[in-house]
Amino acid sequence: MSDAGSAYSRFQRALTTGNLTIIRAAAAELPAIRLDDALHVCVLLRDREPERYERAAVRWIGRYCVERAQATLDDVEHARAAFSIMRRDPERALEILQTLCRA
Repeated sequence: MSDAGSAYSRFQRALTTGNLTIIRAAAAELPAIRLDDALHVCVLLRDREPERYERAAVRWIGRYCVERAQATLDDVEHARAAFSIMRRDPERALEILQTLCRA
């Protein structure tokens, strides 16, 4: 199967739609979702399903701790603070979280 038809490619296209139903269906085809992609989903939840946003943020932080063995308490605090300010300063919050994803 070509990359255009791969499950990850379908998931990436679903993310661009912003439609959480399509995103969830595409994500179900994947064995795992990358941390940066999970961050994108968190942002969409903040905007479209705010009642699920906090739980998604907590799960993201948990995944960050598991997947980044070098994570420090300061890193975790930065992530928590970024998710807390996401609604009032989304650009700054994303900058912090994307930096953590790259680390």
